Amino acid sequence: MSTNSINGATDHESFTLPLITSHRSLANSTSQVAIVGANVCPIESLDYEIAENDFFKQDWRTSRKIQIFQYVFMKWSLCFLVGIIVSLIGFFNNLAVENIAGVKFVVTSNMMLLHRYGMAFLVFSVSNLVLTLFASIITAFVAPAAAGSGIPEVKAYLNGVDAPGILSLRTFVVKIIGSISAVSSSLLIGKAGPMVHTGACIASLLGQGGSKKYRLTGKWLRFFKNDRDRRDLVTCGSAAGIAAAFRAPVGGVLFALEEMASWWRSSLLWRAFFTTAVVAIVLRALIDFCLSGKCGLFGKGGLIMFDVYSANVTYHLIDVPPVILLGVTGGILGSLYNFLLDKVLRIYNLVNEKGTVYRILLACSISIFTSCLLFGLPWLASCQPCPADASEACPTIGRSGNYKKFQCEPGYYNDLASLIFNTNDDAIKNLFSRNTDAEFQYSSILIFFITCFFLSIFSYGIVAPAGLFVPVIVTGASYGRFIGMIFSSKSSLNHGLYAVLGAASFLGGSMRMTVSLCVIILELTNNLLLLPLIMLVLLVSKTVADAFNCNIYDLIMKAKGFPYLETHAEPYMRQLTVADVVTGPLQLFHGIEKVGNIVHVLQTTRHNGFPVIDEPPLSDCQVLYGLILRAHLIELLKKKIFSSSPVPMGPDALEQFSAGDFAKRGSGNGDKIEDIQITEEEMEMFLDLHPFTNASPYTVVETMSLAKARMLFREVGLRHLLVIPKISSRSPVVGILTRHDFMPEHILSLHPLLFRSRWKRLRIRLPQLFKFL
Repeated sequence: MSTNSINGATDHESFTLPLITSHRSLANSTSQVAIVGANVCPIESLDYEIAENDFFKQDWRTSRKIQIFQYVFMKWSLCFLVGIIVSLIGFFNNLAVENIAGVKFVVTSNMMLLHRYGMAFLVFSVSNLVLTLFASIITAFVAPAAAGSGIPEVKAYLNGVDAPGILSLRTFVVKIIGSISAVSSSLLIGKAGPMVHTGACIASLLGQGGSKKYRLTGKWLRFFKNDRDRRDLVTCGSAAGIAAAFRAPVGGVLFALEEMASWWRSSLLWRAFFTTAVVAIVLRALIDFCLSGKCGLFGKGGLIMFDVYSANVTYHLIDVPPVILLGVTGGILGSLYNFLLDKVLRIYNLVNEKGTVYRILLACSISIFTSCLLFGLPWLASCQPCPADASEACPTIGRSGNYKKFQCEPGYYNDLASLIFNTNDDAIKNLFSRNTDAEFQYSSILIFFITCFFLSIFSYGIVAPAGLFVPVIVTGASYGRFIGMIFSSKSSLNHGLYAVLGAASFLGGSMRMTVSLCVIILELTNNLLLLPLIMLVLLVSKTVADAFNCNIYDLIMKAKGFPYLETHAEPYMRQLTVADVVTGPLQLFHGIEKVGNIVHVLQTTRHNGFPVIDEPPLSDCQVLYGLILRAHLIELLKKKIFSSSPVPMGPDALEQFSAGDFAKRGSGNGDKIEDIQITEEEMEMFLDLHPFTNASPYTVVETMSLAKARMLFREVGLRHLLVIPKISSRSPVVGILTRHDFMPEHILSLHPLLFRSRWKRLRIRLPQLFKFL
């Protein structure tokens, strides 16, 4: 093992480098654009452990009841603000997309009514290109971390991975503007994933404890200057993002619990539920405002597909086989979708690693290709006569609806254009709509499914904010409706219901969630009678897909090189002890250390934590006193509370510090050792580290299994885990375990025989698996 894991967690020198590159470097990727060739940069870890040093204990003892009240009050107040802001942004995102895209489709349709098809295509393709170009330019040059869904980044953050820029103010602004522009450009991407990222950004910015740059330094804000409280607030923000995207408050809480958060407790559940409840109430009020017709082409303000299938559902035992078939189909297609998307992202990386211009050119190429498909494919479908019992005007002219006229004569409609030449939300509504069993042809649904399946894969990796939820729902709904058309004569379920179940199956097969997806779909369709069928199709699809690969967000995190710790440990970790991955030499500090030694270590290393030991005459023998953080050492050097002789620090010296001095900085860069000027005379002085050293760090004995230590590391949310010897006569500390040491790539590189035995077991199991399938 390299020295970095011993000397205190240089997380940026992690072994978990992006797997999409052909060679490894000492840097790591931080944003979705890393997949498509962005410059890589260091990744740090978050530290959820409270540093219980003497200074912290003294500060806590002096806290009054009013300060405890302030802390609790600010927790709930910030959750309330997160809910308000996320709901407003979610509503106006939908409002902007529907109006921008709606104007584009209305102008294009009006030209087609005049039979000016060439000019209509030109307006349609150029407007799409301009919107895509704008989104890609601001993303590439202003905030590369805003590209992609953002869910993998937030999920990694909640696991303890702190990639620079993923929750910054720039990322927040570009995520909103870029998502509106990209989704309006008719790319087959969604806005649900970016809403999760947006909610996390809002929570992180509010939880930074104020800002010296913008003169927001209220005393009440200082309580959140730590990773633990920010993590909880970001969890609430991610739940609010899903609630705002789908108007599914309970689904948002369960999504954060099932997919996002690596650490959960009952009080966090209450605050997440409160945040999503605020989102639901605000959205309800805003949508009521749209009922007056003041929202333009947004109509009555229905978010995505809410309430499109509110009807009594009856089903029988004969309907179960088609539903199971939907689940199996969704599992196979979902795993194939994940596999192809991973391969496409790797190919995009080879193209875009040449520079920013190539990333933007790739985005523009995808936009032009998409425009040609969306405008050209409806010409392959034949015009259908309008049904006599249509529930709305047929053909649809000048607005969204089920019966797009496109190139057809009066009294006829183009069923493929109703799906493909439309916004994604309107396409979902058309697929989910009831009493439309005779609306679509087999060929149109099949063409639409193939187009959505591959176009969503090619569209995701571009340098622009892009979500996966809506494309997966559209794709799943299309093949679900197709299967419903096949079994229509033998089933009592209508085609719209099959589309709902198809969307659920593809979501389960690609994203591998069950409980949260089930509740989200129920809240979207507003029909509790669908619960047994949705549960069945999700269970089958996830079970089938898990036999092939992992969920899409885990694949993206792996490709980006995020050192994400999974819930379960690999079996071979039980064969190893922590001593098998810890080697020397070990860098230590003494309880009273020479200033020159501290400066030298900080300048020559980038480690973030250091063991502190005491030796005679301060103690009877050499003992481990605790662990001190790099940021705390830099703060001590800034204050220059030095002594000319190695003596303990007096109580007067402690009064020169406040709790804010040792608080976690915001999204800006913290202080660096290079910025501190130390004279030659000061280099010869001494600094007492005892009052600022965490005297009760988590430790494990060197004979503990690696799997057990990994479980402790992940569940507690540690950044450093000290390894102590089993025999007391040795050095009081053997080394430090960091996130790097638990990564499978690192472990297998140290013990290649484990890799061979792992591959041997896999070769034995693969034939058995295929035989079972």
